[in-house]
Amino acid sequence: MSTVIFWFRSDLRLHDQPALAAALRSGATRLLPVFCHPAPDETTRWGFARVGPHRRAFVHHAVQALDMRLAALGNPLVQLQGSPASTIPALAQAAGATQVFCEDIAAPYEQDEVAALRAAGLQVRTVWQSSLLAPGALPWAPQDLPSVFTAFRQAVERKGVQPPAPLPEPATLLPPPDFHGPGSEAPTAATHSPGGTDERSSFPYSQPAFHGSEAAARAHLTQYLARKLPHSYKATRNGLTGVDYSSKFSPWLATGALSARQVMAELRAFEQAHGANDGSYWLWFELLWRDYFRFLHLQYGRALYAGQGLSDLPTPTYNAQGFARWCEGRTGEPLVDAAMRELATTGYLSNRLRQVVASYLIHDLHGDWRAGAAWFESQLVDYDPYSNQGNWLYIAGRGTDPRGGRRFNPQKQAQDHDANGSYRRMWGTA
Repeated sequence: MSTVIFWFRSDLRLHDQPALAAALRSGATRLLPVFCHPAPDETTRWGFARVGPHRRAFVHHAVQALDMRLAALGNPLVQLQGSPASTIPALAQAAGATQVFCEDIAAPYEQDEVAALRAAGLQVRTVWQSSLLAPGALPWAPQDLPSVFTAFRQAVERKGVQPPAPLPEPATLLPPPDFHGPGSEAPTAATHSPGGTDERSSFPYSQPAFHGSEAAARAHLTQYLARKLPHSYKATRNGLTGVDYSSKFSPWLATGALSARQVMAELRAFEQAHGANDGSYWLWFELLWRDYFRFLHLQYGRALYAGQGLSDLPTPTYNAQGFARWCEGRTGEPLVDAAMRELATTGYLSNRLRQVVASYLIHDLHGDWRAGAAWFESQLVDYDPYSNQGNWLYIAGRGTDPRGGRRFNPQKQAQDHDANGSYRRMWGTA
């Protein structure tokens, strides 16, 4: 009997799972589902944890819920602690498996993980599945992606490109192999984080409605549509605090507990039933931005992570003292400091404020955008390598912004979006 390993990565769900479907069709007779928790002591080149407590706690809940769902289908998740290269080969040897199926993630860190498994002698088949639109359905090859988002969006809409229908959940799984190997090593210390209980949080991930599970994700989407919030999305999306000013899909999209295609399918059904407007269109617009940053990785890969990015600008200088003040929310700029305190305390930050604080680090403190991107990676519950890197490059003028970067005046942003100072008072900087 042959065994295939299915390695869950940023696809912690059973609905709309092309990679899992491919593993089930592979001809194997046994399936070994695996997830690797990152080592708690893994740090960035900048000296702080690559995965901070907020994201670790959110992902932990997602993985535990996935394990329960898999167990109900007769094949519980094997949880390992450490890098895939240090854990999966030994598991494969014990189970007699030589083939691994997983999601394809076109970012350097994640590509290196796959390369390390192949170097260890495993056959790894990756399946692209995180984008809304299928790369093969686009009007161009990945290397010919338009250099600005607007041209990309207009071409997609002109050609009428639509996402594939999401796949249903598998009714059954292959049975697990009978072997004696490494057992599950689910971490227990990361199940709770103070940020998830802070009453100021705009994404209170410790509450059941905001847990990382696929069930919570699907329920959130259902209630968001039932309350007709898509119709008001464009008008409220620049809010700074609260649960409903934005869709809050991003944390579940980032872990893969929610599929972008599932979101779009249900949004289209909503528009059929209740009508479309600028607000519901803007959700499609934002999902296209998410796709654009994914396809940009297919086009440029590691070049997006170099200091100069896609520009001919020199590598930025690292301002260690300014960066520390920025991380700790003590730059002296009240709106920036309030936002950075919210990020560190809750693991979440509005899109408007993400742009403001990124601009401040780059254009006011003259810091290294790569350090800022790494801090967001560490802190955000909804960290996604594609969108994080793409947005930081955009603000820095080293990506695809036709205007060569964006500087946000924090005083004007405060006047426009926090005129009464309530947000700054909430975080003790007014």
